[in-house]
Amino acid sequence: MVPTLSIQPADALIDVPRQIRVEHVAPGQTVEITALTRRNGVLWQSQAAFVAGEDGVVDLSRDAPVSGDYGGVSPMGLIWSQSPVDSPSREHFNHPVTEALVTEVVARAAGAQSIARFTQRLAADGVTRQEVREEGLVGTLYLPPGATPGSHPAVLILNGSGGGINEPRAALYASRGYAAFALAYFKAPGLSDYISNTPLEYFQTGLRWLRKKVQPKHDFVAISGQSRGGELVLLLGATFPTEVSAVVAYVPGAVVHSGQNACDPKIGREGPTWLLGGKPLPHVWENNRTATWAPFDEGPSPHRHEKAILTALQDPDAVARARIKVEDIQGPVMLLSATDDGSWPSSLYSKMVRDKLAEVRHPYPVQWLDYENGGHSILFPYVPTTQLVYAHPVSGKISTSGGNPKDNARADQESWEGVLKFLDAAVKARGQAAPSADRAQAGAAATPGNAG
Repeated sequence: MVPTLSIQPADALIDVPRQIRVEHVAPGQTVEITALTRRNGVLWQSQAAFVAGEDGVVDLSRDAPVSGDYGGVSPMGLIWSQSPVDSPSREHFNHPVTEALVTEVVARAAGAQSIARFTQRLAADGVTRQEVREEGLVGTLYLPPGATPGSHPAVLILNGSGGGINEPRAALYASRGYAAFALAYFKAPGLSDYISNTPLEYFQTGLRWLRKKVQPKHDFVAISGQSRGGELVLLLGATFPTEVSAVVAYVPGAVVHSGQNACDPKIGREGPTWLLGGKPLPHVWENNRTATWAPFDEGPSPHRHEKAILTALQDPDAVARARIKVEDIQGPVMLLSATDDGSWPSSLYSKMVRDKLAEVRHPYPVQWLDYENGGHSILFPYVPTTQLVYAHPVSGKISTSGGNPKDNARADQESWEGVLKFLDAAVKARGQAAPSADRAQAGAAATPGNAG
């Protein structure tokens, strides 16, 4: 009996789950399944063994493996449990990201085997990519298929302390209907190699350029960022409230931080990160009576940066001085965090933001998704989640982002579903508010006494 392997859909966006089934196997027969994906030139692999049911079928959406690289029922477990073969790579995507990922799946049973492949795309057919090098900005603009001025809402995407241009998320946002501008602010061509002394006005220029360039539907421009980018999007929403329609903050900080691991060595990790009007913003390490790097520097490897951050949060005066004034944000806010975040306490930070917005009765929706036992690296669905320990791309320090592969995979999947629903609701609310605002303005102009 020769096993038959099928994968549906065979070709789709990366956030679409696949049904992987092996049929024509003797009931009770052991079936070994291997998944192989070449990611930016590096081979990643996973393996799991299953026992065929009485129907002679192994269905990954129904059956848990009896051994292998993941446990429990997980239709895409063979993807999130992949690890690089003989390489320390953490690169999940091809360069360019518009080049799809192809996974070969091999099913073996009783000496026979069957092979099938499936394709994961970040960019849907018709999505366009444009490098941006104007007005001092460095980034990449992805537009949905058939985009014209005014046809789609927009989102500005910001990376964290690794710097660079977050093209994978921009491509996927564009594939889901958003004019998506991935904007670098350090570690990119023509920019500083470090996060230190970054002017907030640069991002205001980016917001204004994006509005001018795509003329977004309902004038809707959201900002999405993770880690230092999560801190940054909250800060930008509070600093330029009329220019930000919604905030999506992945594993964010609730306070302004110093340069930390991405600092310019000449300035130091306790030097400023953000400037406004040429002046540094107060940050939590500044004049802090309790802060110490020792738990991070001297703790066991892999180091947990979060342990040092927690020492800084024990000084309430320093926290108050550095707190981001999230109550000034004029739009909906989404927070995504995890309870085992090794980089900093994103769960605690998200609670601080949520509590402040509740205290002031924020007049817009606030949503918080907090993932139990998840770590700092919340991405989007169906990518490997095994590479928890890494050398920081700027400082080189060996650290852990925390969490575990299974719970990180759950966070990847559920967070992206939540973000898409959140943004869809925010765009619709903005569209409904615009006509009523226009009517109110017209009515005010027509009221006697308002003329002249």
